[in-house]
Amino acid sequence: MSELTRRKFLGTMAGAALAASLPAALRAQTPVPGARKPNVLFFIVDDMRVELGCYGSMCGAITPHIDALAKSGVRFDRNYCQYPLCNPSRASLMTGRHPTSTGVLGNRTNVRLVHPDWVSLPQLFKEHGYSSLRCGKIFHGGLDDPKAWTEGGGTPDGPGGAGGHTLVIPRTEGPPPPPYVKPPLPQDIAQAPTSDRIVVLDGNGEGHPDYATADKAIDYLRRHQDKPFFLGCGLVKPHSPPCAPQKFLDLYDPAKIKLTPDFAPWPTVPPGIPSAAIRKLNADLFIGRHASEAEAKEVIRAYIASTSWTDWNIGRVLAELDRLGLRDNTIVVLCVDHGYQLGEKGKWSKAGSLFEMGTRVPLIISAPGMPGNGRDCFRPVQSLDIYPTLAELCGLPPPPQGLEGASLKPLLGQPAGEWSRPAFSVWSEDGKTLHGVAVRTEQWRYAEYGPAGVNGAMLFDPKADPFEMNNLADDPKYGAVRAELSALTQAYAAQLPAPA
Repeated sequence: MSELTRRKFLGTMAGAALAASLPAALRAQTPVPGARKPNVLFFIVDDMRVELGCYGSMCGAITPHIDALAKSGVRFDRNYCQYPLCNPSRASLMTGRHPTSTGVLGNRTNVRLVHPDWVSLPQLFKEHGYSSLRCGKIFHGGLDDPKAWTEGGGTPDGPGGAGGHTLVIPRTEGPPPPPYVKPPLPQDIAQAPTSDRIVVLDGNGEGHPDYATADKAIDYLRRHQDKPFFLGCGLVKPHSPPCAPQKFLDLYDPAKIKLTPDFAPWPTVPPGIPSAAIRKLNADLFIGRHASEAEAKEVIRAYIASTSWTDWNIGRVLAELDRLGLRDNTIVVLCVDHGYQLGEKGKWSKAGSLFEMGTRVPLIISAPGMPGNGRDCFRPVQSLDIYPTLAELCGLPPPPQGLEGASLKPLLGQPAGEWSRPAFSVWSEDGKTLHGVAVRTEQWRYAEYGPAGVNGAMLFDPKADPFEMNNLADDPKYGAVRAELSALTQAYAAQLPAPA
C-alpha cells in the first residue's frame, strides 16, 4: 500500500470514527421515571490487550473507531480481568462475582450449571423487559447461558471458516532451548496448531465469523430499535491465529515494530522473578519453539492488523447505531476478557500470566450525559465492576444473590474521584486450587504464588518500572509494603472453598 493510499484509507476510517463518537444529544445521567430506559450495546473482544491507539500502543496500532469511542466516554486506563483465560474471566464478568465465588477456574466448567439460580448480566436485562440479544462470543464457546437471551442464545460462536489463505511464518534456526523438560499443557488449554499461522482474509473479511457477528448486530439494531435492548456483540479476533484482510496488514511495516525490552525467544524466567510466574510452554503462539526477532515482528504485525480489523467491525456497528439515531440513548461498553503477552519474557499467550499485560485489559464506557465523558480514569478497577455499573445506569435492581463488584458510576461522573478498591486476578493450574493471586492498588502491583507465597512473590512499581523488570518483593526497604499486599492476596485466596 502506497503512503498516499495509506493516508487516504486512514483518513476514511478516522472520519467515520469521529462521526460515530458524537451523540445527537445528551440525555440525563439517571433514568427518568416513565421515560424509556437506555439501551446497552455491549462489545466484548477476545485476547485484545491494551495495544490500542487510545492506550498508547507501543507498536503503533491503528484503531480509530475505538479511539473515538474513548473520546465519547470514559477510558479506564487500569482495568484488570479476574482471570487470564476466556471462560473463568467471562464467567466472572457476566455474573459480577470473583472466580473464588464462581468456582470457575478452567475452560470447561459451565457457570450456569454450577450456579443455576444466579442471574447473569444479560438475563437481568431480559427479566426487566429488555430485548436481550446475542451475536458472537459472549460466554465461553459452547457454554452459553440459555436463560440470558431473548434472541441468539445457543448459536455457534466458534472460530468457523476464515474465507482466506494461510501464511506460514518461515522457521528460523535459533539456539537450543534451555535445559528443562517441557510439561504438557493442562487439558483446559486449547492446543490448536496455530503457532506458525497468519490468516489473510479475502476482501473485507466477509467469510469470517466476526464479519457475520457485526452484520448480525446491525440487523438486531434495525429490528429492535423501538424497544429497549441489551445487545451483546462478541468478537473473537485478535485471538490466535491472527486474521485480517491484506489491507490491514499493509498498514504496518514489520521492520518498524518494536519489541519490548524484556523480549525473549522462549518463555524465560529473568533473574529475581519466581519460576512459578512463567509457564514453561506457550499456549497460543510459538508453541514449543524458538521465536526469532524477525518472526516475532511478523506475528506482532499480524496481531495488531487483526486488532485494526476488529476495530473496523466495531466501527460498522457504531455507524449503524448513529444512522438509526440511537446513540444518544445507548450506553456503549467495550471490554475484553483478558490480556495477552506478545513476547514479554518470551511469553506468547495469556494463560498463566499474572503480569501486567496478561491481566490489564481495555475498558471504555460511553454513557450519554455523564460528566466524565471524554476523560481518562486512572483508578484501578475490575471487569466484574461492569455488571453493577450497567444495572445502576439503567435503573435495574441488582439480583437477589448480590454482586461482588462495585458500580463505576461515581468514576463516570468524576474519573479522578476517590476510589480505594484494589483489583484482583488469579490463576489455577489444576482448575481446583489457586496457583497465584495478583493485586493492583493505586501504587503497586503484587503477585504471590502458592500458599502464603511459598513459591515466590513479585512486587513492582508500575510507574517507575512499566515493563516489570525489577522485582522488589525481597528488598527489605519494601518489607512493609509486601506485608500489606500479601495480607490482601491471602485473604482473597481464602475465599475459595477447599476442593471437594
